[in-house]
Amino acid sequence: MTPAITFRAAALNDIPAIVALVESAYRGDASRAGWTTEADFLEGQRIDQEGVKADIETPDSCVLLAEAAEGSGLLACCHLQQQGDICYFGMFSVQPAQQGSGLGKRMMAEAERLAREDWHCTHMQMTVIDIRDELIGFYERRGYVRTGVHKPFPYGDERFGIPLRDDLRFEVLEKPLA
Repeated sequence: MTPAITFRAAALNDIPAIVALVESAYRGDASRAGWTTEADFLEGQRIDQEGVKADIETPDSCVLLAEAAEGSGLLACCHLQQQGDICYFGMFSVQPAQQGSGLGKRMMAEAERLAREDWHCTHMQMTVIDIRDELIGFYERRGYVRTGVHKPFPYGDERFGIPLRDDLRFEVLEKPLA
């Protein structure tokens, strides 16, 4: 069952908890408790404190947090950045034990509401590693479509991980915000 949650923008003192959450959702053995793991094709870090700090401090940008209402900690996060009438959605992470509970859907709905109502964006965009069929399917069930636009994976930049294969690339997914 999804716990009662509250949403808020991250502050600088949230950075260690955000980094720990993102790492637990995507990297290492801890990530295997959920279904969003990238541990089979990427090692190393997923995000660093400097990157999260930059996301928090960038104008027209927000790291949105979902916390348990009873104060038991950070459950989910995402990064939103307004780019004209498009809102970029990234760094989406849900505690592995909460994956499949509906929390991710609620987090996405709040992110889309913020983009639509507060920033007046007409579309959400994200990039997903294009071999992630199950993850792309999750987003497609929420109204996102594959655009066919691909971006290269940052091979050689260990801030984004150490690839275990040589065919990684991102695909842009997009959703209209009606």
